[in-house]
Amino acid sequence: MADANVVPAAAENAAVDNAEGQQQQQRPNAWSMIKTLLIRMVFIYFIANMFKRGSTPAPDASGSKSGSVARPSSNVFEKFAPLDMYVYVSEQEEFSDFKNEASLFWMESGLVYGDWVSGPNEDGTFTKSGQIEASEAVQNNGSLFIHVYFVREGKSPDPADRASKMYSKKFTVHRSKRINKFKKRKYHQSVNLLTGQTEAHPDLVQRDNISFEILSHWHPNLTINLLDDNSPWVPGAVPQPLDEYIEFLPGQNKYYPVIYLNDYWNLNADYMPINDTTKILNFTLTYSPMSLFKWQLYAAQGMRNKWVNMLGSEGGEDEEDQDSLKTAFLETSPYLLGLTIVVSILHSVFEFLAFKNDIQFWKSRKSLEGLSVRSVFFNVIQSLIVLLYICDNETNTVVKISVFVGLCIEIWKINKVVNAKLDYENKLFGIIPRPRLTEKSTYTQSHTKEYDILAFKYLSWLLYPLLGVYAVYSLLYLEHKGWYSWVLSMLYGFLLTFGFIMMTPQLFINYKLKSVAHLPWRMLTYKALNTFIDDIFAFVIKMPTLYRLGCLRDDVIFFIYLYQRYIYSVDPKRMNEFGTSQEMLESNGEVTPAEERAQLQEGQSSQAAEAVTTEDSDSGTKEPEETEQENGEVKTEEEKKNE
Repeated sequence: MADANVVPAAAENAAVDNAEGQQQQQRPNAWSMIKTLLIRMVFIYFIANMFKRGSTPAPDASGSKSGSVARPSSNVFEKFAPLDMYVYVSEQEEFSDFKNEASLFWMESGLVYGDWVSGPNEDGTFTKSGQIEASEAVQNNGSLFIHVYFVREGKSPDPADRASKMYSKKFTVHRSKRINKFKKRKYHQSVNLLTGQTEAHPDLVQRDNISFEILSHWHPNLTINLLDDNSPWVPGAVPQPLDEYIEFLPGQNKYYPVIYLNDYWNLNADYMPINDTTKILNFTLTYSPMSLFKWQLYAAQGMRNKWVNMLGSEGGEDEEDQDSLKTAFLETSPYLLGLTIVVSILHSVFEFLAFKNDIQFWKSRKSLEGLSVRSVFFNVIQSLIVLLYICDNETNTVVKISVFVGLCIEIWKINKVVNAKLDYENKLFGIIPRPRLTEKSTYTQSHTKEYDILAFKYLSWLLYPLLGVYAVYSLLYLEHKGWYSWVLSMLYGFLLTFGFIMMTPQLFINYKLKSVAHLPWRMLTYKALNTFIDDIFAFVIKMPTLYRLGCLRDDVIFFIYLYQRYIYSVDPKRMNEFGTSQEMLESNGEVTPAEERAQLQEGQSSQAAEAVTTEDSDSGTKEPEETEQENGEVKTEEEKKNE
């Protein structure tokens, strides 16, 4: 293979650049790891359905009856057939150097097809360890291939032995694979903006405006799996992606057994670069039979990787997610892993319900009494900062779309909290209509606006000094790609660290109004349940300390909400987010306690009106002096009461 060229790329992910020595950390990919597992389960489900349904080969294009119907095929190797295995390691992609003994890495004779009890461990597994001398071409980004052959016992995989009848193409199964992997080594692009220095290794410092280079990497382990399968496969009816592996013999109702060169459990973090200092490559091969169901799982992983590439995911990020998932399978208890899957499904359900109820709350909201309008505008600014930050750090397209949709929803809320219109008379630059935002009457005519302004006034006393201190800290001690990246990273890190402060204005308004009936409790409850789930994963999955503290702070805020809900009595006449009150819900055609109170109040008011009418008629016969004296006495009594 030709040497890989060094090519420039877009900006390096800042979350990776800042992983060392920085306190601002982006949320880990814990949920992406779980969702990856769920995607795989979906693929496995569809593949299983394909096997159940099967498919019918397409008829002849002419539609004539003469078109032959494909018949089921059988394995070319019957059960318990004796086999020999030859493994060659060479730089040739199409191997032909069978006579070179240096290319033969492993020859294992006496294998039995479908044998699960032989071997040192009595599980059908055999292992071979050795060393491979890396040539100069391999040290300079050259390719190295493995070629695996299974033949009848006593036969040869070399086509040159056809004359001696030692070679049989029909009974020779072959599979090859490149065993070195080309990976990107990204250069460190960030520096301290004041000193221009970086703490990264000199070999990783960006040079010549190149953000990364492609290097050959090596992993010392590989597994050779021979599929133990005698299914009656039909040509043209094998479901995807299994059809990529099964090869039929032309003109015969036979197919070759599948040789699967398995490197799935090779963690990307364990690959080492190959360079001019790498003279010897350690290599360990393991032969093991494989069941059909297990092979389906691995085939689903290949399909999943294709879908990820189609969605535009970055290779480095996907590899990190893959490593996290594999580590969870290898190191986590099966019971804990099962609990994790169940809880993650609940987390996704609660996340969807919280999103649904948030939209429903603001869509049907008629009154803004008790709601912080300024917090809505701050959420728009916060979502915009997050979107600019991930765009600056080359996050994958799926995350960008998700954040952009969230920003659009926050912008949509603005029209629900203020009256937005365009002023066509006073245009900007004489061309663009000037936007006009006016506050709604339900917000200005209540005490909510007063308390909202007061809450943000107190908040600014704490927020602005912390922002200034964090900006100075970020500039002095952290590294950035430029001044624009510094501004975004500083604001993003500040929001991640001190974002809980922006939840306090609503608490202050609740305290002043002595009520929490105006809050979207369904949405808050679903978000609280997700926060509790985050708490569980924060101590199960490896996460940054800041993220764990973030989960704890959300719990504290929610418990304060619950405490306010407990101490503030419910007003049955207050409208909720759907424009209904408790009295309206209790009314079903019968006289409710609320209606009885209203009737009693009406009776008392009518009696008071009759008493006032009687007093007015009697006062007409009194002398003016007596009236003034009585008025004076009344005033005196009121003054005494006031005192």
